[in-house]
Amino acid sequence: MSALGHFVGVGVGPGPAGLIPVAALAALQDADRIYLPRARGSETSVARQCLAGLPIPEAKFCEIEFQMDPDRGVLSAHYGELADAVAAELHQGRNVAYLTIGDSMTYSTYGYLLAALRDKVPGLRHTTFPGVTSFAAAASALSWPLGEGKERILILPCSDDMAALRADIESHDIVVLMKIGARLPAVLQLLNALGIAGHCAFARRIGLPGEVLCPDVSQLVSQLDASVSGYLATMLIRRTAREKRHA
Repeated sequence: MSALGHFVGVGVGPGPAGLIPVAALAALQDADRIYLPRARGSETSVARQCLAGLPIPEAKFCEIEFQMDPDRGVLSAHYGELADAVAAELHQGRNVAYLTIGDSMTYSTYGYLLAALRDKVPGLRHTTFPGVTSFAAAASALSWPLGEGKERILILPCSDDMAALRADIESHDIVVLMKIGARLPAVLQLLNALGIAGHCAFARRIGLPGEVLCPDVSQLVSQLDASVSGYLATMLIRRTAREKRHA
């Protein structure tokens, strides 16, 4: 029987190619198969775009449709099937990698797959490499400090309940809003109503085609159209204007 292969999770991007730890790149080069999530309805994998130009043979890549069905039963079945496929390769002694956009352990599908593999593969050998979170990439691209002094930061997925979001904003200095999607217009209306849109920022598809970098979302409030969506987007919200700390 072949020795059990090694499973690795790697966060890439978000956005510009090359945002990947050197150790993670070495692990991908050593992998026999690299699974890449692709959003349903998309022609290409964003994770693959984040590796553009890096010395990794094309034959290693295997795209899989990204599944985030709200039905927990469907979600469980999807990652169970993917875990079965990965486990079969590991039992053949092959090293397998799974790519995710951003950080491997921050709102990532990798966590579902890793949990399923732990159940299915006794003695699983695995390594998880951290990546750059979408909010860290957004803050850097916009020169927008994420927390100064003792500012309190809340990181959360966007709710459908704007009253709940308002309460979160009013009880924290900074709110990092992820998974915005179709709720973007409602979020912008809320920030405008609170009178804080001018010191909140928005980033979408950083370093990719369709990139939007907006340091003042009051511009989005007045110019919002169908071309600006909340897909692959992060909102950086300040409850009050940034304090000047220099003399």
